[in-house]
Amino acid sequence: MASQRQPYVDTAPILTQADDTEEEEKEGLQSQPEGEEAVQALTGISPVRAGLIVGVLCFINLLNYMDRFTVAGVLPDIENFFSINDSKSGLLQTVFISSYMVLAPIFGYLGDRYNRKYLMCIGITFWSIVTLASSYIPKGLFWLLLLTRGLVGVGEASYSTIAPTIIADLFVGDRRSRMLSIFYFAIPVGSGLGYILGSKVKDVADDWHWALRVTPGFGVLAVLLLIFVVREPPRGTVETRSDAPLKYTSWTTDLRALSRNRSFVLSSLGFTAVAFVTGALALWAPTFLYRSRLANGSLQPSPTGDVSKDSDSLIFGIITCVTGVLGVGLGVEISRRLRRRNPRADPLVCAAGLLGSAPFLFLALVTAQDSICTSYTFIFIGETFLSLNWAIVADILLYVVIPTRRSTAEAFQILMSHLLGDAGSPYLIGVISDRIQRGHSQSYLSHFRSLEYALMICAFVGVIGGGFFLATACFIQADRKRTELYAQGQLHEPSEREDRIVVPQHGRSTKVPVSSVLI
Repeated sequence: MASQRQPYVDTAPILTQADDTEEEEKEGLQSQPEGEEAVQALTGISPVRAGLIVGVLCFINLLNYMDRFTVAGVLPDIENFFSINDSKSGLLQTVFISSYMVLAPIFGYLGDRYNRKYLMCIGITFWSIVTLASSYIPKGLFWLLLLTRGLVGVGEASYSTIAPTIIADLFVGDRRSRMLSIFYFAIPVGSGLGYILGSKVKDVADDWHWALRVTPGFGVLAVLLLIFVVREPPRGTVETRSDAPLKYTSWTTDLRALSRNRSFVLSSLGFTAVAFVTGALALWAPTFLYRSRLANGSLQPSPTGDVSKDSDSLIFGIITCVTGVLGVGLGVEISRRLRRRNPRADPLVCAAGLLGSAPFLFLALVTAQDSICTSYTFIFIGETFLSLNWAIVADILLYVVIPTRRSTAEAFQILMSHLLGDAGSPYLIGVISDRIQRGHSQSYLSHFRSLEYALMICAFVGVIGGGFFLATACFIQADRKRTELYAQGQLHEPSEREDRIVVPQHGRSTKVPVSSVLI
């Protein structure tokens, strides 16, 4: 039977449709229950309740990113309050992301095996308490602020690894893609609201500490919504079309299978480039724009040395919100339309987003001193291209990884993208900026130039990430079909002992994969 279907063969050119795509769509995707009544019968959750669950998850995702970037919105104030340089400022984001990525695999393992709703409740409660405590740290204890920002990573790790898998268990096909796009709207919109919240609350209260005291209150509301609105859907039921329990494998087996999944690995590397660029811009872009106005004389600092009430965080936050909604929506819609003609549309759209953003982000840096309006325009275009990726990358992971491994896959994509991406990029940018400043006179212009040159690395990383998504397009069709067959019970993973057989070769025994032998 396996020798007749050949689900692993993928020889179609990257930019054209495979000859058997329509047949595979009929056999695979279209055979899944796409009607709301059929999905409700399998999950026991009504379409209205499913929509409410997505709304709650979206609200919490929005809240998470608001909290993450509130610090960036008041970063110049934090630098003055604690008397720290760019390197230490970059550590605020790096410590948080490092904690987040280390804890993600733990919650990924738990999320594949235990009640996901209760795991999220515990993580968000802890996150709210620690965030509130971080707003009361006095001068001279910057290390304590670093510690609390690291502990905040517990909440995000418990949520980000689990929430997309719940959406995957509630919807299939195009409806899943649309719901994921709604969920991932919250990332750029929440990031932008974080800048706005941080800067405006600081201005109203005349104290940056109050910017960190808003999101914990919403965290309490988020936990209540999780308890009373969200229901735990059965894992993989909408894809297996059966009430039979899915077969779980050991954690090491899961990791081994994920490492062999080429589409998962390559798309995760591409997403790592997205994380690198967004992490660096998220922390440093408002500060860079503030310094550009100091350098060209259009803004004068306060005589007391405090950061004056400027509009950079507010404007950058608005741009991030608008480009996020525009980019995520365009990415999903373009991919959905292109997918009808080209089954490799998802990674190709992601590649176009990264490759398209690189030149505009570079131009935003080099034009900032001469024309801040031109710089904002290029930032708008570059961030729109960059936002094309968010929902599509999540969708790729969900359809190339079987249901019992999705939380683990989410966790290790988070680990990879943050370890090589935004865990180090804010700190790296700060270190490069400080190194460039050495040997130069301390002036507004030198501070601006050093950060400008340091941020230019983002454009080059974007090009590298686009290359990884182009490589993903080579394997995406075969990996998706294989996952569908696993979920429908038409293909079984061989155990470790069954995976290899001994075949004589030149008088000696050798091991070859079972898939290479015609049975």
